[in-house]
Amino acid sequence: MKLTEPVPGGPCWVELSTSDVPAARAYYAGLFGWRCETDPRPEAGGYTTARVDEDAVAALSPLYQPGRPPAWTVSFAAEDADASADAVRDAGGTVLMEPMDIFDQGRFAVAADPSGAVFSLWQARAFPGAGRFNSPGALGWVELRTPDPQGALAFYPAALGWTADAQERFTHWGVDGADFGGLKEQDDDERAGTPPHWVPYFVVSDAETTAARALTTGGEPITPPARVPGGPWVATLRDPLGARFGIRTP
Repeated sequence: MKLTEPVPGGPCWVELSTSDVPAARAYYAGLFGWRCETDPRPEAGGYTTARVDEDAVAALSPLYQPGRPPAWTVSFAAEDADASADAVRDAGGTVLMEPMDIFDQGRFAVAADPSGAVFSLWQARAFPGAGRFNSPGALGWVELRTPDPQGALAFYPAALGWTADAQERFTHWGVDGADFGGLKEQDDDERAGTPPHWVPYFVVSDAETTAARALTTGGEPITPPARVPGGPWVATLRDPLGARFGIRTP
């Protein structure tokens, strides 16, 4: 990812909604070395921030809706969450949760693209988003898995102002040409069991070692570690509670 800090339109935060926050907290702390802090305020609902050193890198929270499967959600920075929500609707997406204030931290909305892939919008106030990218334990890439890549190529540039570098086998998303993520079409097998979704990739020093540790502590493989031609080593995994995520080398 060529972004080094949150910028309008780019990824700024990732949150795990899970059925067992203490178990997820222990799993990811063992995998990435996160230090987790739970907001003690009752109105925060158990919201837990994960840090690398002093930098916030991700969050874990109880399921927003009981019965929903655990999942990671990627948030994209918005200068005006209300205007961005309107742009999502105008481009053919759906606003699942209207913009609302989160204490003094910022303004937040939840949306879905036309294929149903869910993402969030974050208008920063006191909290700008992740304190670091592209280093071990921090976010290093995001990827959209969808059965409708052409629909995605029409939607996201219109809704969020992204650039799209569409190559033969892969498309890179960017902000003013600075790549931060990608687009992959779901194959028939994946479509049968998995709805369209965004996958966050966390940076690790060694993909094979981290993948092995992820499996021995209760996770499951989705795709094994492999070298992107001319690029990093990557793998996708499922945590013990079922949430999908990725790892990649710098």
